[in-house]
Amino acid sequence: MDQKILINGRQLTKNWSLNLFGQVLPLIVALVTMPFIVRGLGPERFGVLSIVWAVLGSMILFDLGLSRSTTKFVAECLGRGEEQKFPSLFWTSFWSQVLIGIVGALFMASVIPHLVDRYLKLSQSNAAETKLSFLILAASFPMVLGGNSIRGVLEAVQRFDVVNYVRIPTYMCMFLLPAIGLPLGLGLPAIVFLLVVSRLAAGLIYLAICLRMFPSVRRNYSLDYKLMGPLLTYGGWVSISNFLAPLLVYADRFVVGSVLGMSYVSYYTAPQEAISKGAVLPGALVTTLFPALATLDASGARDRVRELCVRAIKSLLLIMTPVLLLIFVFSRQLLQLWLGADFAAHSAGVLQIFCVGVLVNSIAYVPFVLLQGLGRPDVTGKIHFLELPIYAAALAILLPRMGLTGAALAWSFRLFLDACLLFGAASWLELLPLRAIVDASIRKACLLLCGLGAALILPFLAGGSLSIQLLFAGTVLLAFGFAVWKYVFDAKERNLFLTTSLQIRAAMGRAK
Repeated sequence: MDQKILINGRQLTKNWSLNLFGQVLPLIVALVTMPFIVRGLGPERFGVLSIVWAVLGSMILFDLGLSRSTTKFVAECLGRGEEQKFPSLFWTSFWSQVLIGIVGALFMASVIPHLVDRYLKLSQSNAAETKLSFLILAASFPMVLGGNSIRGVLEAVQRFDVVNYVRIPTYMCMFLLPAIGLPLGLGLPAIVFLLVVSRLAAGLIYLAICLRMFPSVRRNYSLDYKLMGPLLTYGGWVSISNFLAPLLVYADRFVVGSVLGMSYVSYYTAPQEAISKGAVLPGALVTTLFPALATLDASGARDRVRELCVRAIKSLLLIMTPVLLLIFVFSRQLLQLWLGADFAAHSAGVLQIFCVGVLVNSIAYVPFVLLQGLGRPDVTGKIHFLELPIYAAALAILLPRMGLTGAALAWSFRLFLDACLLFGAASWLELLPLRAIVDASIRKACLLLCGLGAALILPFLAGGSLSIQLLFAGTVLLAFGFAVWKYVFDAKERNLFLTTSLQIRAAMGRAK
């Protein structure tokens, strides 16, 4: 294996942009095609398709953490210069995922009849095709999980360009295939079959690319049982976080429905869903940083690891805070424009509280990926275990007394607690000391952001017209951008920004 792993600011910025683009483009396709799919399938069959989407899009919950484990161990292998271990690691991870997929497929096939007949309230005409659709979905588990493992290898060697060339059209097909198939008269099982085929094709493409890129893996296709223990141990802790994180994020919706009534869930869920989409930016950063941190740590470059984390924190602060401040200030106007006056009246304050929580959570992505990238997924799993009862208690206390505002406060409090615990753990383990986080550039960034917040909120409190507020906000943001360029960015960051801008401009020119 003669892959040279390039880890520098320009490469990481490029990978971050690729991953962000790879998440945003399928989301746009989903927004455009969703109305056609809903009308074509009807509410009941669309509900079945949404379950299929959820399973295909959340395979990381079924792989026992092996996808991230693969990325971690391959990145460390390359960082230490132990390329001779790569073939065994590659195939052990792949065959382990396939075996897990086979077990999962057999289990799902055995429970499908009971699940559909007893728990899904379907009309008799749709029950039969739902069972067939789920059986087709179950059959895809082995290769889809195997493909996720191979994608983890490509991420470990920083080939996010290749990953997104495959992932973007595959995820777009999740929505395009139903939108195209319905006018052609295809039923739900046929549509699910096409979705499964697209995921299988992606897995085979990943495999073909790896066989071509890494000739050494063609000489040994065996499974090394000695490697399975470390892979599964690391992956087990990752899978705990993968399971608990969605529970912590979405459990409040069910509690709101049971305490206040389902009519209030919409007022709560709509702003939460909208503001949570901002996680695509720190999420793309996590995907980019994870293999880089593992490789650098394995090579002994701990100072470089800390430098990357500090720059990531500063980048997230400077990008996320202005956007969330604008949403905070204009929350009522945005909700009225998007969902109407009723939602603006009920959800504006909730949205403002969510803005604070999302900002804190965005910064917390950095210590989270640092802990997992440097081999301590047990810490993130234990933190999520600790948060669960505390969050439940906060929700039980605040929701009955303060309604939706109380639920939003409990949700944001949990994110604040999560950030404190993650940063505290990273500092206690001496992975990211607090003195490194509060360096001069981040202190300058925080001071400027405080000034920006005050400048944006004061005209709102003064009660000026919306047009004046918007004009003032635009002026303030321009001044903020100039101040960041002059006083916060160092020479390296300015050069990186200019280089990236020129690359984007050139790419847009070629597209035209």
